[in-house]
Amino acid sequence: MIDVFPYHHLPVAVFGLGRSGMAAARALIASEAEVWAWDDDKGARKRAADEGVPLVDLYACDWEELPSLLLSPGIPHDHPAPHKIVELARAAGAEVINDVELLARAQRDASYIGITATNGKSTTTALIGHILQTSGRDAEVGGNLGIPVLDLHPLGQEGTYVLEMSSYQLERTVSITFDIAVLLNISADHLERHGGMDGYIAAKKLIFHRQTKPRTAVVGVDDEFCRAIVDELKQADEQVVVPISGSERVQGGVYFVDGVLYDNTEDQETPVCDLTGIASLPGVHNRQNAAAAYAAAKAAGVSPHAVVACIQSYPGLAHRQEPVAIVNGIGYVNDSKATNADAAARALACYENIYWIAGGRPKEGSIKAVEPHLGNVRHVYLIGEAALEFSLALDSRVGFAISGDLATAVKGASEQAKKDKLADAVVLLSPACASFDQFTDFEARGDAFRNIIERLPGKHLDPFEAPGLFPGTGGGPEFLKELPRWWKK
Repeated sequence: MIDVFPYHHLPVAVFGLGRSGMAAARALIASEAEVWAWDDDKGARKRAADEGVPLVDLYACDWEELPSLLLSPGIPHDHPAPHKIVELARAAGAEVINDVELLARAQRDASYIGITATNGKSTTTALIGHILQTSGRDAEVGGNLGIPVLDLHPLGQEGTYVLEMSSYQLERTVSITFDIAVLLNISADHLERHGGMDGYIAAKKLIFHRQTKPRTAVVGVDDEFCRAIVDELKQADEQVVVPISGSERVQGGVYFVDGVLYDNTEDQETPVCDLTGIASLPGVHNRQNAAAAYAAAKAAGVSPHAVVACIQSYPGLAHRQEPVAIVNGIGYVNDSKATNADAAARALACYENIYWIAGGRPKEGSIKAVEPHLGNVRHVYLIGEAALEFSLALDSRVGFAISGDLATAVKGASEQAKKDKLADAVVLLSPACASFDQFTDFEARGDAFRNIIERLPGKHLDPFEAPGLFPGTGGGPEFLKELPRWWKK
């Protein structure tokens, strides 16, 4: 837990008592701050009170006594309209911040690596953290990825915080300057919270806030929005810019060609790693993630040779194309983290005979991104609030069933896959939707999927026991044995 010493004996309002809000409240209490906590949800308030968190009705309190409001990421502060509590705080002149801002103020001597994107940021964050920790670095991994930042361990000058940053978090973090900032990609998402695409892009660009040389910006060039950002950063010439790509050569960058990762950051194209045999990084989309992780870790001072070894040992991320089991010859994949159509499309591109479970609470925009991959889908099983909307979009393109709930969808998909007897059949949970209609979060949805699979009758195998379905980890190609001297350092 982080000692938030700048707030010793000071009153701080905490609004939103979910995972990050509760972690912030606990850290502030332990740091002897005066916590005024509240949540609109009665159940959340009860859970907080049971933990000894002081509750104060922020709708009726004296805001003139409060210099700071710590706001949970899910609560709107601008669009589509500021929450009433935000309006009260601003009217009184209180700053509106988040838990990452508290971390930055309390842990000033540590280094920071920030990762943001529309898709792929969780995998890339986890992979960078794995590389740093496995190579012997003192590193903590958290943020939008699982562990709230104030639940992380304190670090000294030699330590590094690897933080997944959502657009919401970036807008409310003002003090932090990332030593290495990673922006993977941008596509339409959370537009209602940012007033449209321009606002969303502006929020993502905040990851480069106050960066100066030798700080590093690692930026994808596989979409038009990020390509424009790379051009802007290079023109400004304020930080070291490393472009990355999962599909094409880019001068001075890190990129994949024909499944092989190349490093061209030192004026020569050097083969680095072959991802085709790494089961924990399936699909073309993970090439961009691996390229970003390699570039970031190298910028952090990890030798390229060590980076490759760490990438090859990466165990994968829960709920992100996570192989769960093989039951009666059918593979089951938990991709609950895929909460938008672009993310689901990446999963659909990885397999050939898919029984796809999709749906939940729909986000703004269509599921057009999945259309190029519907040829891989044998049947779709729709759940949650999006079921009717998705059925209209899929009509005549692929067969579907409105299952309603996850258990019914798994049952239907399993029975159909068993009946069809297709080679390499995969039941894939990749919802392309938020989870909040039926589950508390995507993790609860993924855990429910796992539990259902565990109870299926029949012969269960470890998912890596069928290499045709989930290829096992393999070594690099032969040409990697002969590498430039600088690369082996």
